[in-house]
Amino acid sequence: MSQLNQSQIAEKLRVAGLRPTRQRVALADLLFRNGDRHVTAEDLHEEAVGVEFPVSLATVYNTLNQFTTAGLLRVVAIDGSKTYFDTNTSNHYHFYLEDEGKLLDIPSNELRVVGLPEAPEGSSISGIDVIVRLSSRPRSQ
Repeated sequence: MSQLNQSQIAEKLRVAGLRPTRQRVALADLLFRNGDRHVTAEDLHEEAVGVEFPVSLATVYNTLNQFTTAGLLRVVAIDGSKTYFDTNTSNHYHFYLEDEGKLLDIPSNELRVVGLPEAPEGSSISGIDVIVRLSSRPRSQ
């Protein structure tokens, strides 16, 4: 959705089954204007405030969750305590820079997942999340 104007963003929301409210269009514009990225709700809220778009943090959370349900975002959870929203919804994996609290995409040709277990009866594998944690500190032995 990068480099889309507001009417194109509104249409993208409609196609995803979402009504293009003023808040959704404004937040989608902030999210998708510069290509793929990883963002927390707090980051997006801060950006909205920075461009003088008054919106509550609760509205940002609700909107991000609606975008995720509609398939416009992917959730990446770190330790159950920090949630990132990824604008790249394709199958890919992540580096997590622990010291910076930052996510980076791992190029798809640099990691292969092999030997997956058989899913239990009545279920199927819907996705695989791989997060490679990086630290600038040497590991103690």
